[in-house]
Amino acid sequence: MTRILQVILLPVSLCYGLAMQIRNLLFDLHVLPSRSFNKPVISVGNLTYGGTGKTPHIEYLIRLLTPKMFAATLSRGYGRESNGFILASKRSNVKYIGDEPLQFLKKFEGIKVAVDEKRSRGIQTLLEKYPDLHVILLDDAFQHRYVKPGLSILLTDYHRPYTEDMILPSGTLREFSAGASRADIIIVTKTPKIFSPITRRRIIEDMKPKPRQRVYFSYIKYTDPVPVFDTPDLVFPAKATNILLFTGIANDYPLREHLERMCSELVVMKFADHHPYTLKNVEEIIRKFTDLPTQRKIIVTTEKDVMRLKTPELSTYLKNLPLFCVPMEIDFHGTDKENFDNEIIRYVEKNQGNH
Repeated sequence: MTRILQVILLPVSLCYGLAMQIRNLLFDLHVLPSRSFNKPVISVGNLTYGGTGKTPHIEYLIRLLTPKMFAATLSRGYGRESNGFILASKRSNVKYIGDEPLQFLKKFEGIKVAVDEKRSRGIQTLLEKYPDLHVILLDDAFQHRYVKPGLSILLTDYHRPYTEDMILPSGTLREFSAGASRADIIIVTKTPKIFSPITRRRIIEDMKPKPRQRVYFSYIKYTDPVPVFDTPDLVFPAKATNILLFTGIANDYPLREHLERMCSELVVMKFADHHPYTLKNVEEIIRKFTDLPTQRKIIVTTEKDVMRLKTPELSTYLKNLPLFCVPMEIDFHGTDKENFDNEIIRYVEKNQGNH
């Protein structure tokens, strides 16, 4: 967005920000109800409109907790065509529960995956169905203040921290940056793998966290690309001439940087976040791929996009293409990993039925 357009939209941003501030004040004064629960509830969210890495951070928590604990995830189920509380099963599809919950369901065993636009109702239903749950992970719930989580984790993008952003529509903030004070933990995401202590100190100084808040720094780890469909003979080339990348996620720049090192030319097709792919979109992708002037070419997308592509209608057209996805995980710098892991586990173990 140009600077001129940001200035033009500033009055709208101020009105929107003021409305959100009044809403937060009503919760702070207990005019609007905020419910807590007698089991550990961990919220992972952000101040911005998407793109901070909530999904891989939820997955990190799942990997951390599920070896010893019974966990559930609860999401709104963005983009689904259903309503109310739904407990995911093997028969669930993206239209029924949304792409992120479907991804959790496909990748992890031993957890319960649920969606409900009313998080308080969703938590209550999960606890009634599974009273032996140890912890519930709330996906993208920082602004959902009808629930008071026992532990609130706020994510912010290293390349666009909330301290340098503006409120919608001039920027991407959903509320004024002062809202960060509600978080117990702040994670700066998508940092470089080589990260200097000087940069770390500067970021923390800019954020001015409260004494009770802990700040951690995470980075992305990409694993080897895998075929989207069960194609045993399909192998990712050591060096492709062209890679066609298409994504329907908020921020794909880390993946772009990663893939640029794996090919001579990267061609990008960008769709909106959570874009519901249609046959027309698939035809555009195939046409773009066919027009690439080389034989050493492949197509790459993200795990989240795959959830929206694996429908009977679209799979028919995609399964014969050299289509790969690049799984991603997150990790923490230095002692942040041990400190973060210990804090999460201590919170869950300490708060079993003690709220």
